[in-house]
Amino acid sequence: MRVQSLTLVAASAALIAPTTFPVAPLPSRPGPQSQARPAPEAGPRPPAATGPEAVSRLRPEPRAGSRSGVRPPVPGPDAGARTADGTSGKPVRAADLLARTRHCTPVSHGRYRSDAGAPADIPVCGTRDAVFWKADLDIDCDGRSGDRCNARTDPHFTAATAYTRSGGGPLDAEKLPYVVVPRPSGIWNHRADGVHGGSVVALVHGDRVGYAVVGDIGPRDVIGEASYAAAEALGVPADPRTGGVASGVTYILFKNTGTEPIEDTAATERTGERLAREFADGD
Repeated sequence: MRVQSLTLVAASAALIAPTTFPVAPLPSRPGPQSQARPAPEAGPRPPAATGPEAVSRLRPEPRAGSRSGVRPPVPGPDAGARTADGTSGKPVRAADLLARTRHCTPVSHGRYRSDAGAPADIPVCGTRDAVFWKADLDIDCDGRSGDRCNARTDPHFTAATAYTRSGGGPLDAEKLPYVVVPRPSGIWNHRADGVHGGSVVALVHGDRVGYAVVGDIGPRDVIGEASYAAAEALGVPADPRTGGVASGVTYILFKNTGTEPIEDTAATERTGERLAREFADGD
């Protein structure tokens, strides 16, 4: 189915240089016995330094690693790389996310089916910052028609999605990883939990983690559906007729988040990685 004390220095400088410049004395008239004194062999003695030069001579050289030094402290071997948004550069592991979804506090008032006619045994669970469920993954090919998603390849194809691209028109299931949420009902209303079109989602299957957005709305009592592109990102067979998996996919939807424009997959991945790290760390 588809689905980042200059006190000593100043005093020394004052002794070396007066605060006002004196008038240069007139040269003395040479007497009859005066003779020119030969220049010293070692060359002229350099004048006493004054002003900033004197200060720089009096100031001790900073030690490497000190506050005034030129070398920054060298990070230790345990210092991890950080991304531009301050998070660890190491990708979030599927196991870390699954550990946080091991226990369920239901936010739905009932349970969903994985497919029409299947038992209603899937609750929507919640934490402070996310809702999640564990289900199958049916392939949703709805939206913009393409080579893989069209009326010929998918007998249930619909050329529309509940949410649209920034410039208008349906989403592209072949290129945009998105998930489907159930239509609001007495079982659960996703809007009440801060979930809407463009909300950022982490998908987990086996040891793989992918990021998507909320892009479509499905039946009121069935859950567990994602786009062709989302399935491919997880390594799930994506054919709309024969693809998907019967179980083992975890959907984690982050509350009050969003990608704008909705089709910016690079922004979704950056935001999703940060939110998933916070979720896995228990923040």
